[in-house]
Amino acid sequence: MSYPYLSDLINHLFGTNIQLPIAMFGAFVALAIITAAWVGKKEVMRFERLGKLPSTVISGNKSITTHLLVSDLAMICAIFGVIGAHIFHLLEYPRELLQDPIAMIFSLDGLSIYGGLILGAIAGAIFLNKRAVPIIPMLDALAPSIILGYGIGRLGCQVSGDGDWGTAANMAIKPNWLPDWFWTQTYENNVVGTIIPAPGVYPTPLYEALAAFLIFAFLWSIRKTHYKTGFLFSVYLLLSGFERLLIEKIRINSEYHLWGMNFTQAEFISTALIIAGVVGIIKTTNARLLPRIVFSVVVFGALSACAQL
Repeated sequence: MSYPYLSDLINHLFGTNIQLPIAMFGAFVALAIITAAWVGKKEVMRFERLGKLPSTVISGNKSITTHLLVSDLAMICAIFGVIGAHIFHLLEYPRELLQDPIAMIFSLDGLSIYGGLILGAIAGAIFLNKRAVPIIPMLDALAPSIILGYGIGRLGCQVSGDGDWGTAANMAIKPNWLPDWFWTQTYENNVVGTIIPAPGVYPTPLYEALAAFLIFAFLWSIRKTHYKTGFLFSVYLLLSGFERLLIEKIRINSEYHLWGMNFTQAEFISTALIIAGVVGIIKTTNARLLPRIVFSVVVFGALSACAQL
């Protein structure tokens, strides 16, 4: 069951008939931003105490404590993230864009999470650079909060049923011990109005949320170990790219056809993130943490194996 609006959930739970114009996806995105900003601010404060980030920077004509910039940074990234998400969605469907550009450009439907992350990251980097904040240490500090916010946002996709679900679920290979709701869902009353026939589709937003929370837990567990600047963010790039690359195997997305290869936009970007993560880890490697990173990658592969069968 999906709940496009908060009132849908309240009415389902309590049998009421109220109408609240609060979109569940938007509410989860707001929660993701607030939570990520709060966690990120705490980590930036710790980096300040360790001397990895300056305690104060110049913002405008005044001096400001570095961690106080996190809230503004989150809003800048969120605003440009929405713009980037829509732009990349348009690029994902070039044929439809050429057929009806006005409808596509001004449509409120369709967001590409990677487009949001990329343009949001660019805007955030410009914001930090103008305030002379070291970007790489800040990325290390914010890496856990970024993936945490991503996971919360994916829960919003799951609850509202925004169309980010997977392919038709193969019930013949479902393990008996696994609950049906974790293997397949029909997303009744979903926000896009699509009717999904039984037995349903893979609830990929749920899988991504779970993967994101596991990545967050791992990054959080190693954040206080000794590592070179850029290492933690490189691990984030590797694990988040690997997670999405696996999920793409059971998702429905528009494909590009180039040089005899078929691939989705997310697969291309995920591969780039994995390569960047591997290069970053090699350059900033901490030998003591490598076994744990390898183990984490193997775990994600095992958790996703059933979805790829």
